Order: sequence, then structure tokens, then C-alpha cells
Amino acid sequence: MKRTAFYNDHVAMGGKIVPFAGYEMPVQFEGVSAEHETVRKGVGVFDVSHMGEFWVKGPKALEFIQWVTSNDASKLFNGKVQYSCFPNGKGGIVDDLLVYKINDETYLLVVNAANIDKDWEWCNSQNKMGAELTNVSDDISQLAVQGPLALQAMQKLTDTKVTDMEYYTFKYLTFAGVEDVLFSTTGYTGSGGCEIYCSNKDADKVYKAVMEAGIEYGIKPIGLAARDTLRLEMGFCLYGNDIDDTTSAIEANLGWITKFTDEKNFIDKELLLNQKKNGVSRKLVGFEMIDKGIPRHGYEIVDAENNNIGIVTSGTMGPAVKIGIGMGYVPSALSKEGSEVYIKIRDKALKAKVVKFPFYKG
Repeated sequence: MKRTAFYNDHVAMGGKIVPFAGYEMPVQFEGVSAEHETVRKGVGVFDVSHMGEFWVKGPKALEFIQWVTSNDASKLFNGKVQYSCFPNGKGGIVDDLLVYKINDETYLLVVNAANIDKDWEWCNSQNKMGAELTNVSDDISQLAVQGPLALQAMQKLTDTKVTDMEYYTFKYLTFAGVEDVLFSTTGYTGSGGCEIYCSNKDADKVYKAVMEAGIEYGIKPIGLAARDTLRLEMGFCLYGNDIDDTTSAIEANLGWITKFTDEKNFIDKELLLNQKKNGVSRKLVGFEMIDKGIPRHGYEIVDAENNNIGIVTSGTMGPAVKIGIGMGYVPSALSKEGSEVYIKIRDKALKAKVVKFPFYKG
């Protein structure tokens, strides 16, 4: 098992360490609900150094990204980030990712921790145009500082203005005395904040500065369990649960990151365009429990006649919304807002209703 540069800090702060994506990571510190509330109302810091990072460089960089990802990277400007996915050539998804545009010949791809090796092999297999690819996943540490007070707290550590940064942008800046830190505002919690990318050798210095700067704002370390409940309340997909190699971007309501322009040719373009035009048999929906119960990943979804119609891909008791919430694929006819479905919990079919994302309105 690998350890991030912050492992000793997690142990010192009482983090409960579990195996995750090949790393020993903190799943929680003081408890999921308390940590969830810290991020929703104040500021919390996550270690997300296990995420993967690939550089794509050279004159063929954009051509490669346009081919291998579903979104239109030609729309990016320097300092802009884009959410996208890798179609797998069979109508499924290799992974979802972030694309950072540094300049016309330099991009950074940020991929999911559990998929680093798979994504790296996939990218290399699709690099017919000769872009320069480098896997720097083991060289970079990353903190996600999340919550409505996050940017205010982090402003203390840099002379560059960050409190007015727009969503899905980034800057290179001197942060906590460390030069060339990549500071972005993508977020996976729905409560604002930033991500801080630095080299492993500077990680300890940056972490201590972040925690010290946040003291007056009540900053606390947050584990992976609360990261999951926070993203679920926003209706954000988790790879391996809500999307995978068997789910298409159209089925997963990710049509907004699947761009069909004449100028962009990409993997599975015709297949996905056909799905967009002619519809799909199932769709990923969010649902709230009407009957009392907590849906969990893997629970059966049934209709009023108790026929199996799907599986819960993600589910929990939403700590902020105070209700059982979940996601799952259901027949398109039952995907409309207000449709009634039933979740099998301990052999009982409990009523739920399809709702629009996000569950948490802020």
C-alpha cells in the first residue's frame, strides 16, 4: 500500500486509516456527519494526493485530448479547467477527469486514483498522433480545501487574489512561501473552495500552513467518507459506482460534457450521437426516500409490481438534507421528476421518488 506525504499528519490527528485505491487513506476523523457539516458551513481539508496527474504536451496535445475525451477542449483558455470523460470505444466510460489548460501546448489531466494505471495504458494506446505524455501521479501532492470559508482562509497564504476566482479556473502562484503552486477552484463538495497542487517535497510545509491559516475559521481535517456524502448530496457521479465501463455518458446525464461538433472527432462519437438523437433505454436518476429508510449501494430498485428495474449505485442518509437519498439507473419511462420507484431494504419495497439534482440546494 502506498502512503501520501500527509500520512503521518492523518495518524497524528486521529484519522481512521483504511485501504483505498492502493493507498492508506483517512476515511474519517471525528465522524462523518460532523465532518460533513464542517465543510457545508465552514472549511475542511481533504488529502486527495492519491489522484492521478498526466501531462500532455507538444504541438499534438490538443489533437490528442480532442480525440480521447468527450468534451470540447478547444473551448478552453489558459487558466481554465474542464470536466470530461474518456469514452471506451464500446459505449462506456474509461474514467471521468479534469482537463487543465496551461497553454496551447501544455495540458494537465487529473484522473481518479483507482484508475491511474488503466487510464495511463488507455491514453498511450490512443496516442496515435504523438503527443508527449508523462505520468507524474507519484510526484504531486494535492489538498482540497473545501467550504464557504475556504478561499478566505487560503487568501492569507498568498499575495495573489484568490477570493474572486471563478468556478473551474486555476492560477500558478506563490503559496505559503512555495513557488509555482497550482491553485484551482473545481471542487467536489458543492460548498466552494480550492485545490492546491504542490511537489511532495513541499507538501509538509504547505499542509502545516493551510491548517494554521484556517484556525480562526475552524478548519478541520476531513476524511473520504464525508467527501462521498458531500458529493452525493450534489448529485456528482463517482466512478466505479455511478459510472463505469458499462455506462454511457448519455445514460449518465453527462450529455453536457459530450460535444458533437463538426470539428471534433472523438472515440464513440457516432454511437453517443445516436443515443442522443434516438434516446436510451435507461437513465441515471436521483431519488429521495418517501418511506423511512436508508438506500445503500447495491440495493435493488423495483417498480410498483415488485419487478426489478435497477440497482442503487450510490446511497446514504444525507447529513445536510436529513433524508435518505440515492442514485441509480432506471428505465427511461421512470426517469422523469416525480416518478415513483421502490428501494428494496431488508426485503421490504420502500417508496421513493425521482428528483432533480442537486439534493442539497445550499
